[in-house]
Amino acid sequence: MLTSPVHDCASSSASPAVSSTTLEVGEVRVSTDTEVETSIYNAHTSFSTFTKPHATSSDPCWNTMRRVQSEVLSLSLDDFCFIQKLGSGDIGTVYLVELKGHSNKGCLFAAKVMDKEELVSRSKEGRARIEMEILDMLDHPFLPTLYTTLDTDKWSLLLTEYCPGGDLHVLRQRLPEKRFDEAAVRFYTSEVVVALEYLHMMGIIYRDLKPENVLVRSDGHIMLTDFDLSLKCDGSIVMPQLVHDEGITSPKLGHNSNDQSSNHSPPYSSTSSCILPNCIVPHVSCWYSKHRRRWRRGGVGSQRPLRLVAEPIEARSMSFVGTHEYLAPEIVSGEGHGNAVDWWTLGIFMYELLYGVTPFRGLDNEFTLSNIVARAFEFPKEPIVPTMAKDLITQLLVKDPTMRMGSMMGATTIKQHPFFDGVNWALLRCTTPPHIPQNFNSTRDIVSSNDDDDDDYVDYY
Repeated sequence: MLTSPVHDCASSSASPAVSSTTLEVGEVRVSTDTEVETSIYNAHTSFSTFTKPHATSSDPCWNTMRRVQSEVLSLSLDDFCFIQKLGSGDIGTVYLVELKGHSNKGCLFAAKVMDKEELVSRSKEGRARIEMEILDMLDHPFLPTLYTTLDTDKWSLLLTEYCPGGDLHVLRQRLPEKRFDEAAVRFYTSEVVVALEYLHMMGIIYRDLKPENVLVRSDGHIMLTDFDLSLKCDGSIVMPQLVHDEGITSPKLGHNSNDQSSNHSPPYSSTSSCILPNCIVPHVSCWYSKHRRRWRRGGVGSQRPLRLVAEPIEARSMSFVGTHEYLAPEIVSGEGHGNAVDWWTLGIFMYELLYGVTPFRGLDNEFTLSNIVARAFEFPKEPIVPTMAKDLITQLLVKDPTMRMGSMMGATTIKQHPFFDGVNWALLRCTTPPHIPQNFNSTRDIVSSNDDDDDDYVDYY
């Protein structure tokens, strides 16, 4: 694993003739001094010409990077000052870097540095490639902007946005009671829901939602990070559908107990003969069709607005990936999983923000996995948590993925839950965040907690 290539910016710029960056891999030190080694500068850099509106509107680093790319033939490691290590992941280490040059002062990036030999030896090069492909696809205010990539003989780098607020795990730990209040949880969860909705529409199942992967930007809004565990589906797996609001109610709660079809609908069956828009999706039994007709007879259904739903419900993976305390039951049991795992992790995420702990944590990882599959979770008596928050968590933490909130209708269902009453989904970026980061003055302000959680990380295939 890479260790920190911390460099003093002042000293580097003072000696332009001998500029160096040193990366350490185990006991081997690789110097990139221009007078000693030039092979590492046989680097390929890639900069997307695709205009990303959310980046260019308020991000000076985007325009700076475009300008620099147009002025030089190819960027190299020597064009960046490595300030300090931000955190470590399974396939690389993230550093805070600054683009050198007087006119570029203050242009900071998060650089994920991956050792190519290590990726090959651990059969992780596919994951690194998928992450780069996903980052290059994204254009969303709550997801990273990929500024450029650098590819040398030994290293592969991804340069994305730097978030000075750290992650929500660190932020929660600094709170007096080690937990967020209801308003903060509603704010962070709503932005995560919108980010997941966008990813699912793009055919991407995130699979690694946790506070450590939710970063806080300089304006207080969030950014999901770390996509090397994500599942990138085939483009045809997501079929956008227009449905009426009356089809949004959860099957578990929208019908009384004597409506047996609501408890036995086969959402993943490919034998359904339903034709849209009479049903939510082609793979859901026709009980929704009857429900819609009952609304129409009452003269209400015709007034209901249409909603756009695009959820990769057909996606399937047998991979055993994630973080132990956040794994969905279907991943632990090995029965295969799909989009519903993201909505399970959203429930765990909310629970941890509200209570300061995760609901299924055991004495060790084996006990944790056993609890996830077999134990019904309970809400502690303290602290007092609003009923609507507990209701949403309960519907997200349904062990049967076919009955889990969001599994069929995705974020469309979740956004209508009463917990989010008052949230203006169209103007989330105009909402005042509960926490605005200060300019960082010490390593404590930006160091992530990821290094401390390596023992809880799962990555089995």
